[in-house]
Amino acid sequence: MFDFRPDDTLAPEELHRQLCEAADALTASEPDGIANMANIAALLWEFLPDLNWAGFYRVAPAMSGDEELVLGPFVGRPACIRIPFGQGVCGAAAGSGRIQRVEDVHAFPGHIACDAASRSELVVPVIRDGRVIAVIDLDSPSPARFSETDARGIERLAALLAARI
Repeated sequence: MFDFRPDDTLAPEELHRQLCEAADALTASEPDGIANMANIAALLWEFLPDLNWAGFYRVAPAMSGDEELVLGPFVGRPACIRIPFGQGVCGAAAGSGRIQRVEDVHAFPGHIACDAASRSELVVPVIRDGRVIAVIDLDSPSPARFSETDARGIERLAALLAARI
């Protein structure tokens, strides 16, 4: 049994390096993408302090026939199930293929409030073969919780996971 809890005194860069190492160890030999997303959601929860939600939204067919984001494995309160591309922070990340780091979600145009306690959000697209296949979504009850170091660290995690989810 592994204990994937990091040392509370780690510098942010080292914390993200160890997060990616732990994610690699958990997912390297597992072919099931849902299982891998579930373990990574739990790992994010363990590694990153001051979160109230950590998980995935997957790109899937919409009921209208287009694509949209559909809730995947996560840790936190119940969440919105379907998010159209371009709507909210997650939809903006999926639609643009770019990281969304939002210091105050209440100031974000079209923010979708799944949990009223969320104040800041980091959403990182998972891109495979040039196409967004999922997003990693992190919410915090603290304003401006996520740094550029967090964004780059989760971007490296997303790149690692692209072929494993």
